[in-house]
Amino acid sequence: MIARSLILASALLAASASFAVAQSPLDQADVIAAPALRANVQVSSDIVRIGDLIDNAGSAAQIAIYRAPDLGTTGSLPVPAVINALRAHQVIGVDTRDLREISVTRLARSIEGKDIEAQVGRALERRNGLGDAVNLSLTFDRDPGDIRLDAGFTGAMQPTSVRYDNRNGRFDVTFEIANDNGLGATKLRFTGTAVETVEAAVLARSVERNEVLKSSDVMVERRPKAEVGGDAATRDRAVGMQARRQLRAGQAVKVADLAKPDLVQRDQNVTLIYESPGLYLTVRGKAIEGGTEGDVVNVMNLQSKRTISGVVTGRGQVSITVATPRPAPSPVTSPVSDATSSLETPKSTAPVAVANISAVAAKTE
Repeated sequence: MIARSLILASALLAASASFAVAQSPLDQADVIAAPALRANVQVSSDIVRIGDLIDNAGSAAQIAIYRAPDLGTTGSLPVPAVINALRAHQVIGVDTRDLREISVTRLARSIEGKDIEAQVGRALERRNGLGDAVNLSLTFDRDPGDIRLDAGFTGAMQPTSVRYDNRNGRFDVTFEIANDNGLGATKLRFTGTAVETVEAAVLARSVERNEVLKSSDVMVERRPKAEVGGDAATRDRAVGMQARRQLRAGQAVKVADLAKPDLVQRDQNVTLIYESPGLYLTVRGKAIEGGTEGDVVNVMNLQSKRTISGVVTGRGQVSITVATPRPAPSPVTSPVSDATSSLETPKSTAPVAVANISAVAAKTE
């Protein structure tokens, strides 16, 4: 009896082995693999499903069991708590792979505040009298900061509503961002004020009238265009120029505030240069008024004590043009009026060139 049982068992084992060998590869593929935990998980929605946490979740993969971390952040789940949650949904026999916790990261799309400002500026560009976007200064009613959206919102920021009132500078701009997962587009709305600005030369200190601006006196700032108008001076235009009036520190300099620096100052000792064909004389003088290059100023001839007018031609130099006398009927040449030359006409017909008045004192007044 025992021998018969052994023979029967041996036959069953042999048959089982033969059946296992006879299975096709397709039949072997139908065997369900054991579920196993994942160490690191990334999700793009606000919930965590069983299929996110384990491999080979089968029909239970779409069951939600946890709330996802905040957008763009990472959290952790202790493995014992995960196993208990899985058992509640009849998911058993899970391979823990000796893990102690599971890291869960929620994917997100981040839009930085500077990018939002740039997008609003481009939406407002050249609307209702505004200029280029790069020249717009925006102040938001609420600081947008960095905005995070679900990773599915991959579309560009498309302006769908843009309003700007140039009377008070108020703007109201709405954008839409499309979602790749078939969800509706999300809307972002921003309000605030927009001011067009220009680069202006601004004084670092107060400047007195007629003072020449040095490089250290001028800095560059962006100021509202309405404040400086279209007459704003650039830094290169301001440095080396002379203030027409008193200017205060922090003031934006306008072109009308500046003039070429005086080459001749009032009460300054200057060199008077008398010129005519064949004649070049220099005399000491004193400026009665200041002037820049090309200005006509009054100067006192210190030798004759008479006041004459001349043109500023250089620093501390005033040129007097001597009129060429017309020949008189008599053979005697008449003297040139002192109002124009302060000199007598040379009696010699040959050209005379004298470098200093002291050498021809006899010919001066």
